[in-house]
Amino acid sequence: MTVGFVYDDIYLEHDTGQHPENSDRLRNIMSVLEESEVKAQLIAIPSREITIEELARVHSKAHISNIKARSESGGGWLDVDTIVSPDSYQAALCAAGGVMQAVEAVMEGEVTTAFALVRPPGHHATWDWAMGFCLFNNIAVAARNALEKYSLERILIADFDVHHGNGTQDTFYSNPHVLYFSTHQFPFYPGSGRAEEIGRDEGKGFTLNVPLPAGCGDIEYLRAYNEILVPRALAFNPQLILVSAGYDAHWKDTIASMQLTTSGYAQLTYILKALADETCDGKLVLVLEGGYHPEALPYSVRASFEVLLGETQTYDSLGAPDTPHQTPNIDGILSQVKKMHNIEQVSSMHLGS
Repeated sequence: MTVGFVYDDIYLEHDTGQHPENSDRLRNIMSVLEESEVKAQLIAIPSREITIEELARVHSKAHISNIKARSESGGGWLDVDTIVSPDSYQAALCAAGGVMQAVEAVMEGEVTTAFALVRPPGHHATWDWAMGFCLFNNIAVAARNALEKYSLERILIADFDVHHGNGTQDTFYSNPHVLYFSTHQFPFYPGSGRAEEIGRDEGKGFTLNVPLPAGCGDIEYLRAYNEILVPRALAFNPQLILVSAGYDAHWKDTIASMQLTTSGYAQLTYILKALADETCDGKLVLVLEGGYHPEALPYSVRASFEVLLGETQTYDSLGAPDTPHQTPNIDGILSQVKKMHNIEQVSSMHLGS
């Protein structure tokens, strides 16, 4: 078993100042990985700039040109949430290219699994709009490339960021070759991700949204994964699994109101790894999205890496929430999603604790 990672100092040059999505996120991650000796067990995968032709499979030429022009003219705010600096365009090209490199390393057998530690993040970026801290949709570009380059017919994208990945959903909403699964706080930014959003035309039934109420923690997330994702993914039988790995549902992260623990993230990663082992010879790539707490993010990323490395015990220095929360009842939403997608019962492949 070999685990690769993508990281490049160019990602630090996307200078957002005191914005929640800032370069300290990656500095903290790399520091924890080095101090824990996890990094020493990983295989480095070099980043590269994505080409305009590759990027244009997911984004309009006008959108690409706008990001380039705004960046090279000195930067500024694209909307109330999203900012660019003079080097942001270059960083964003290398972020998208880095994810493609991770996917290609897995598909070509250079590593078994990989984690792309990139920024700016991507899952909110749409065909012609940068939003939610995202400039280009890194995971969507990599998925589109994999479908074409490797003649794949089935890719699963699982998204456990606390925010719904509206850009990724939009990209593949009519595409039956990509199964998009998202758990996210709802109602919440960006406002999409209702259970009724299931895809259209040939892609109908290939978008699975599990909108969760505020306050959900490990138990609720594991139920959503075991009762919804596992049986649907086994039926879909993906040839590659990609993950929008956002760690902002952690109980320490104040950007949202969820209660996941570092151990909870490890269990989600374990489920995804087990699905990959079962369906596609372990071909699994995680892509960094959100996560803004200076301790919760790096330690949760470390826990995910430990699972990928085959560790049976992961490190959780933060533990459970300081004050116990009232567990939301998610029976109704799970039943609704199961009915809409004809998921009648929990799969015998029940994973996590």
